[in-house]
Amino acid sequence: MRDDYVAVDKFIDEGSRVLDLGCGDGGMLQHLDESKNVRGLGVEIDSDNITLCVSKGLNVIEQDIDNGLSNFADNSFDTVLLTQTLQAVHRPDYVLQEMLRVGKECIISFPNFGHWHARWHLMLRGKMPVSKFMPFEWYDTPNIHFCTVKDFEALCEKQHIRILQRTVQVAPGFKKRTSGWLNRAWPNLFAAYAIYHVTR
Repeated sequence: MRDDYVAVDKFIDEGSRVLDLGCGDGGMLQHLDESKNVRGLGVEIDSDNITLCVSKGLNVIEQDIDNGLSNFADNSFDTVLLTQTLQAVHRPDYVLQEMLRVGKECIISFPNFGHWHARWHLMLRGKMPVSKFMPFEWYDTPNIHFCTVKDFEALCEKQHIRILQRTVQVAPGFKKRTSGWLNRAWPNLFAAYAIYHVTR
């Protein structure tokens, strides 16, 4: 189970309507179905992932979220999820607007490119970092819009998005070397991942 499953779980109400954008193989939806008995729907563009979702008995539709969510009515979901996908969409600002139109609340998670390890790698080597939490080369990465905790919060302020709660996590392998209070005090420097619970 991914660490963010547990973090997201606490923001989801029992039996609520959940839309998972870029749901991948359906792991998050399956977890929420088992833990919170949600009425879930996944949106995915990769046909292999869609097949995996269907094999798990999950409801999923094929759709490119970069084209918007016009097939969904306003406030048709209690919560809309975008986990580890924000950095892979072409228009993160537009996707966020659409999420908050169709969902009462949203949960967004992403890798924090402001993490000290990424900064150190760039400073010493002058090359894009490759690590456990960013495992791709610059030329084959699905991530096209890396951002930092500060970048995301600035976008929320610009779009008048209210942050209900922020949770930060360290990268795998760094847990014993990074203090929890450092993550909370300076998340833009010490958090490898950020999870935001937001609303209008």
